[in-house]
Amino acid sequence: MPKGQIRKALSGFYYVYHEGKTYQTRARGNFRNRNITPLVGDWVTFESTNMTDGYVLEVLERNNELIRPPVANIDLGVVVTSCIEPNFSYNLLDRFLVTLESKRIKPIIYITKLDIAPIEVKEEMEKVRSYYESVGYPVLFSEGGKKEQLTDFFKNNLTVFMGQSGAGKSTLLNTIAPSLELEVGEISEALGRGKHTTRHVELLELNGGLVADTPGFSSIEFLEIEIDDLPKEFPEFLEASAFCKFRECKHHKEPKCEVKHRVETGEILQSRYDNYLQFAEEVKARKPKYNKK
Repeated sequence: MPKGQIRKALSGFYYVYHEGKTYQTRARGNFRNRNITPLVGDWVTFESTNMTDGYVLEVLERNNELIRPPVANIDLGVVVTSCIEPNFSYNLLDRFLVTLESKRIKPIIYITKLDIAPIEVKEEMEKVRSYYESVGYPVLFSEGGKKEQLTDFFKNNLTVFMGQSGAGKSTLLNTIAPSLELEVGEISEALGRGKHTTRHVELLELNGGLVADTPGFSSIEFLEIEIDDLPKEFPEFLEASAFCKFRECKHHKEPKCEVKHRVETGEILQSRYDNYLQFAEEVKARKPKYNKK
């Protein structure tokens, strides 16, 4: 059976790309009984007698998946965050980073609207760049940056965009792929956040890779992360934890915790630690999921 990748899903049809051609297919009837929903980005086996009447037979194992946008097998997540209008949020940025880490998706931080930011905000963003790059995250500024800085990352990767509402995700995608003509949501002054301007998902070939044409979620609840895994989603905590007294240190009330020590010395950002404690409380407070028999 031929193997291909779903590049678009629309109105119950799955458009499977195989050897330079795209086949319009439907999912097999038993998928619903087996609780399988094919996603854009999935690798599948399919059968097709012609270009418009095929069937997806099997969805192959995924590396990861996101709910918004509904895409599977993602390599790269571009977190678009503005420094002003709406204001920069360490908390929101860390939410995106933790979520991407938990899915084993490589994050890139892209900061917008520096051209309209006052000098003190620009100085703060330089500190942001310095710290997060030290953790291992590439940080790009929209101002003065060529789009190649970002698009060079696309090669051989499947990339999705996400970030604050109103931060300029659609604008950025339009700049990278002018053929998209995505609607740009006006920022809602009253709410201080943008309106959603999303639609169906399609993967576009760009710079030797694939890019989802729909910006993803703008707020995150930790629905899947387990409390024991949370500290591991902060790379600098993971590195420091080798020097904690206790092997499964939660970096909270334990004595001789290297993470807390590095927060005190300024090696780890206080905001990162505060956000970690807040996220831990949210995960603990989450209602347990009961599997229906």
